[in-house]
Amino acid sequence: MPIDPNSPIEVTAFDWVPPFARGQVRDLRVRWALEEAGLSYRTRLISARERPDWYFKEQPFGQVPYYRDGAVEMFECAAIALHIAEKSEVLLPRTEPDRSRALTWLLAAMNSIDPYVMNQITCDVFAQGQEWATLRKPSQTEMLERRLGQLADALGDRDWFAGVFSVADILMVCTLRTLRNTSADIPQTLLDYVARGEARPAFKAALAAQFADFLPDPEGVPA
Repeated sequence: MPIDPNSPIEVTAFDWVPPFARGQVRDLRVRWALEEAGLSYRTRLISARERPDWYFKEQPFGQVPYYRDGAVEMFECAAIALHIAEKSEVLLPRTEPDRSRALTWLLAAMNSIDPYVMNQITCDVFAQGQEWATLRKPSQTEMLERRLGQLADALGDRDWFAGVFSVADILMVCTLRTLRNTSADIPQTLLDYVARGEARPAFKAALAAQFADFLPDPEGVPA
């Protein structure tokens, strides 16, 4: 759905990031949840390079997304996505055991998978070539790949972790997508799972909206 400048829902996002980070910034998770729920929103854009002082009073770490809808103001993408999911059966089943499964896998995405993924990205991308990262990378990759194998086994031949598509899959798919920037070996089961998520119209709409908000590369800033 097009972004509605008059919507009461507002998502704060960055107005520019380097090309390798586009499609990975965590407001994508919130945009995707809103698209799946059929909720219109507007964006408030801030600079990722010079984050305004006033923003730290809303989001103490200066990160995105930040969310407000007239009733609540929130940060942390998983908390926001869950708040949105409470409004939509598409994202959070109302009956057990599907609801409990969705909540379990949402937390698993952020607590049992995301830290391993981010450690790998740090070694492979952000600290590439640094001595400590070079020393750390073999054991880190081994731990991540073991965890990914366990995750693939848990998914098995199901399409989605809760049995039906849910907010858990938004968090899990977005987390796993970031591994494309790393050297980790990803099980085919999980590659197929990510592809199913990316094929959803709501994901495509959210990704296009994030890209549309980015300004052209400023002069003097490497692409």
